[in-house]
Amino acid sequence: MKRSLLTSVLLAVFAIPSVALATDGYYPHGYGMKAKGMGGASVARAVDAFGGANNPASMVWAGDRLDIGLDLFSPRRSIERTGAAAPGPGFAPINGSADSGSNQFFIPEFGYNKMLGWDMSAGVTVYGNGGMNTDYPGGQLGGNTACGGFNPTPAAPTTPNAYNLLCGTGRLGLNLEQLIVAPTFAMKVNKDHSFGVSLLLAYQKFKVEGLDGIWQFTQYGPPGTAANWAANNNLTNRGNATSTGVGLRLGWMGKVSDTVTLGASYATKTRMQKFDKYKDLFPGQGMFDMPSNLTLGIEVKTTPKLTLAADFQRIDYSGIRSVGAASTNLGNANPAFGGITGSLGCDSCRGFGWSSVNVFKLGGEYQYNPNLILRAGYNHSDNPISGRDVTFNIMAPGVVKDHATLGFTYSLSKESELTMAYMHAFKNSVEAASLFSNWLGAAGGTEKIQMYQNSLGIAYSMKLK
Repeated sequence: MKRSLLTSVLLAVFAIPSVALATDGYYPHGYGMKAKGMGGASVARAVDAFGGANNPASMVWAGDRLDIGLDLFSPRRSIERTGAAAPGPGFAPINGSADSGSNQFFIPEFGYNKMLGWDMSAGVTVYGNGGMNTDYPGGQLGGNTACGGFNPTPAAPTTPNAYNLLCGTGRLGLNLEQLIVAPTFAMKVNKDHSFGVSLLLAYQKFKVEGLDGIWQFTQYGPPGTAANWAANNNLTNRGNATSTGVGLRLGWMGKVSDTVTLGASYATKTRMQKFDKYKDLFPGQGMFDMPSNLTLGIEVKTTPKLTLAADFQRIDYSGIRSVGAASTNLGNANPAFGGITGSLGCDSCRGFGWSSVNVFKLGGEYQYNPNLILRAGYNHSDNPISGRDVTFNIMAPGVVKDHATLGFTYSLSKESELTMAYMHAFKNSVEAASLFSNWLGAAGGTEKIQMYQNSLGIAYSMKLK
């Protein structure tokens, strides 16, 4: 393949930002369109150049090839608060609901592999590692609610329909995007077993809007002057913040019989630079690392035409302080200000309270005819969000658990093929008492966050000579 073509493909991939995924927590249900059609099962398979995302050891079995694809991802998120009580005469309760906008995203994928003899390979995988997006309109709550006294920013309005559901002004939401470039080397140690390693060169981008209602939770609360707010706002509405980091993914693949292949892959925690613009939101003054994850898998050729695959994956969200710390943590909270001020940004402060999750992926493919392979799959993930943390996760409702997938590959020629995959993540919700009951000293009611998703992707692959 000519270098100019490879360069053009890479530039095309990088021109499309990675975006919100939020399926298995905030990781995608699979990497590569063939895996996505099989519920994400991939760690014991060598069918494309996405080993840098799945199992580096698979690349030495994949041959010389190029894979490039694009997924249209559509998450649907909504929030609702009911049953809140008015804090006093003349006040309205903080009940309301909102649906998130920004419901369609394009997610690129790219893989390239080159054999260096029969027993070694070098390649690169470029993929969206994970992400989350919400974009709720503001204006659900008026100035006659408790938000008028709770929001400490001097510019907070008192007009009707002034506040979002977290008592901030304007739109409410966040956007987290993670992209990884994974140069990969793999080597066979004999005719049946291989090992591989990928360097994970990570880039992420983050922004959040509409959180000025909890500014008093930072070290600069309680309410201050306009100058104090302007000088010390590292919580919300700061635009895009970016960071980079480096990690490793290690893999093994073994053909234990003519019909059974096993695989294992482990990615280290990827330590990222801090988001300085949001150092008063995340514990550790803006820390947001990428979690480690372990995947074990099996592929079984049950007949010459039918292949089954299954993976077990463990994603260690709780090992990341910003994600795993409970939203009820008080950190350096000052009792003089109701135990709120100082509970955001410090090492032991509030996070999103996500638990680590177990993910089970099951898929099958059937060789319908010489040119057509059909696929189907199922993916089940734990829900990382408990009722305790529902209020903070209004911004990040990654609660879906069950996914059904379909896909196919059609051979265009001996050297090229077209693959498509569809995924539906079934609606799931978490409903629990609002933390506003603690913050306002009155009944904050019950909050419900929910989500469902669809995605449809297409990929083109070339076997290179």
